[in-house]
Amino acid sequence: MTSLTAIPLSVAHLKTILRPTTLIASPRLQARLGAEVTLASETFQYTGSFKFRAAYHVAATVPHTLIITASSGNYGQALAYACQLLGKKCLVVMPETSSPVKIEAVREYGGIVDLIDVDRIGRQQRVEQLAQEHPEAYLSSAYDDPMVIAGNASLGLELAAVGMVWDAVIAPVGGGGLTAGLITGLCFAGCPTPVFGAEPLLANDAARSLREGVLVKNEREPQTIADGTRTLSLGQHNWGILKTGIRGILEVSEEAIREAVRLLFLLANLKTEPTGALSVAALLQEPERFRGQRVCCVISGGNVAPDLYRQLLA
Repeated sequence: MTSLTAIPLSVAHLKTILRPTTLIASPRLQARLGAEVTLASETFQYTGSFKFRAAYHVAATVPHTLIITASSGNYGQALAYACQLLGKKCLVVMPETSSPVKIEAVREYGGIVDLIDVDRIGRQQRVEQLAQEHPEAYLSSAYDDPMVIAGNASLGLELAAVGMVWDAVIAPVGGGGLTAGLITGLCFAGCPTPVFGAEPLLANDAARSLREGVLVKNEREPQTIADGTRTLSLGQHNWGILKTGIRGILEVSEEAIREAVRLLFLLANLKTEPTGALSVAALLQEPERFRGQRVCCVISGGNVAPDLYRQLLA
């Protein structure tokens, strides 16, 4: 299990490849949410999500020419593009229920997609099978890896460097790689801003873990609309940081997630996927908790299928 001080932050090379996060202040959205909200949008990052930060760091750091991972889509396409840039190859295990947009993106970036029925075989089990077939490969977790946390810490470093003072930073929680990275980067920069996680109520293993003080696992992949949070549990490395470093985890209904996607489009002119909208959904879910406060909401990604997005906006 990894502690905060155990994460090496040798991520200077990312400055030459990353797109800086986009900060957006929408007066209409602020009025609707009752807080002074700044959106830190990773939707304009390469491959459309924050996952490129970690994926490039991993691909540039390991000596292996083949990388195998499991992903609902965003880490898979980020890793595929990173490998394309670095002349490497990747193999991505994806659930059959993944967004068609994300499956196609992995393939377009040059990744090989291995689709599975998660009710018949787990992601990690399939990765282990492929590892036996490719012993020369590096097995990369989308979130449970110190290199992933370090890559995501680059976002915390960026937010600290902006110089704005926030009462809270809220970010989506799935496997915990983003929130663990934010906490790591902010602490490394000497920024005391508390970090909160936003998690679907249907996939609330992180919130239950924090309440019980031990790592709690879901029995099966939760079928929340926020597909980026369909993890069985937090990563062990992430839990080592989050159990003491995160201020709290806000549990969000499916209805609030849908409404957040719609409001981000209508009031901030921003297209997001359901997972990416979790931080705003948390403010909708608990309007009094942050009322009148200065809040940075991390919008983690914008990769959403057109048909689903049309339904969400209807």
